[in-house]
Amino acid sequence: MTPGKELLFVALGGSGEIGMNVNCYGTRGQWVMVDCGITFADPGYPGVDVILPDLRFIEEQLDGLTGIVLTHGHEDHIGAIPYLALDLGVPIYASPFTAGLVRCKLEEEGIADEVELNVVDPGTDFEVGPFGMRFVPVAHSIPEGNAVLITSEYGTVLHTGDWKLDDAPVLGDVATADTLKAIGDDGVLALMCDSTNVYNAEASGPEESVRAGLAEVVAEARGRVMVTTFASNAARLKTLADVAQDTGRTLCVAGRSLNRILRVAQQTGYLKDFPRTVDFDTAMDLPREDVLIIATGGQGEPRAALARVAEGTHPIALEAGDRVIFSSKQIPGNEVAIGRIQNQLAARGVEMITERQAHIHVSGHPGRPELKAMYDWIRPDILIPVHGEMRHLMEHARFGLANGIPQALVQTDGDIVRLAPGRAEKVAHAFVGRLVLDGDVILPADGGTINERRKLSINGQISVAVALDAGGRLAGDPQFRMAGVPVEEDRDEFLNETADAVRRALEKRSGDLEATRESLRLAVRRTARRWTGKKPVVDVLIVEV
Repeated sequence: MTPGKELLFVALGGSGEIGMNVNCYGTRGQWVMVDCGITFADPGYPGVDVILPDLRFIEEQLDGLTGIVLTHGHEDHIGAIPYLALDLGVPIYASPFTAGLVRCKLEEEGIADEVELNVVDPGTDFEVGPFGMRFVPVAHSIPEGNAVLITSEYGTVLHTGDWKLDDAPVLGDVATADTLKAIGDDGVLALMCDSTNVYNAEASGPEESVRAGLAEVVAEARGRVMVTTFASNAARLKTLADVAQDTGRTLCVAGRSLNRILRVAQQTGYLKDFPRTVDFDTAMDLPREDVLIIATGGQGEPRAALARVAEGTHPIALEAGDRVIFSSKQIPGNEVAIGRIQNQLAARGVEMITERQAHIHVSGHPGRPELKAMYDWIRPDILIPVHGEMRHLMEHARFGLANGIPQALVQTDGDIVRLAPGRAEKVAHAFVGRLVLDGDVILPADGGTINERRKLSINGQISVAVALDAGGRLAGDPQFRMAGVPVEEDRDEFLNETADAVRRALEKRSGDLEATRESLRLAVRRTARRWTGKKPVVDVLIVEV
């Protein structure tokens, strides 16, 4: 759908879900994309870690895409860039810290010289196609969170990105209430607003408030202390550096992504006074009460530092009397993975502290008081909830209407919304879908490869090979290989019966090779189902001798 004399909005990810944010605005035949993120796979995608948005809708009108504007550096907002940027072939615009993270990703993929990456300072006006743009700095759990002020001839939109209120952020500057009021005074057609914490009756709280809680739980520990937090939360790294100094502990950093964040932060003017850190060997040689380790993996990521420490496969070792502090919120869906790691740590006698026991974490998303403040400052004609599951979007719309916003429209991925002219309404639906990064290959999330792998993971697999002589008779016994078929103690009996089923099927062969192959496949699968209740994937090899 090519936009005409109108202002259109469509989310290709991030509305009706948390993660994989992709938002497009269109007018007069041209589009601009805001964010291009990933989400992380669940067990429904065996062998896959990363899920990408399927951008078929915008790829089919690629001549009209004018650029990609990035609000901030979290993976669910920038993670798809290194995989999709070349195909999209348009300039990218980001503030310095976010641009630094993107550049690292592009360099890792070997395409940094092929992608145009424009660094834009917050508060600076710039143009992308028919749209005027300005980054409006907001507080979040990463440096340089930005709302985007988008102007067009059909009205102005404030796309908040991820945000919260923090009058005294630990790192960077944020827009003041007066700045946001001035934006509202100029008139805002639509507020596209973060919905993640709409159920929270209290404000998220400032980053500075967690320093005392962290210092207390670190100071009272008698052994090694490991704090796990989101790697991108550079403000939390600053807080932890201060806590290390407050408690007389030496810092050690465990996690590739943590080191990347530190490097990019220092390159862009943040964390310049971050204390010297020690390597793993030195950390292990220090007295237990003298070291503070910052590690990745608080969401249960199997290859992160914390998981390897819990398994005992990391150079850093924890034992009874040591303490792990989870300075992060448990993301819905990660409960099982986090619980597994916590059980492994508990088995080692390691103490654990979460945000339920102490004030050691604040969210990067707005609670109801913060949402209400934003409404009062911006005073939009329309509220479009984004960045949330359906329950969040619906509740956000109700809350906005109850607090004086004239219209709230709930949309989900693929809904094409005409914001202007006229009353905002859904006018069409765009294709939306998912891709998976499977090793180094990008595939449809529900295509043949992943569906086959699901079947294999659920039912197992049997390969059968038969040799036939010139007369079509069996020349030797059928040979079998199995994986994941639950016949452990009865394997020999099962294979004997399956071989008999193959022989009977061959006695009825019609002479057509493919028909014979199919009859053998069905014979093996019927036998397996009778024995196990499963329908394994069956592969048949016929050799004519």
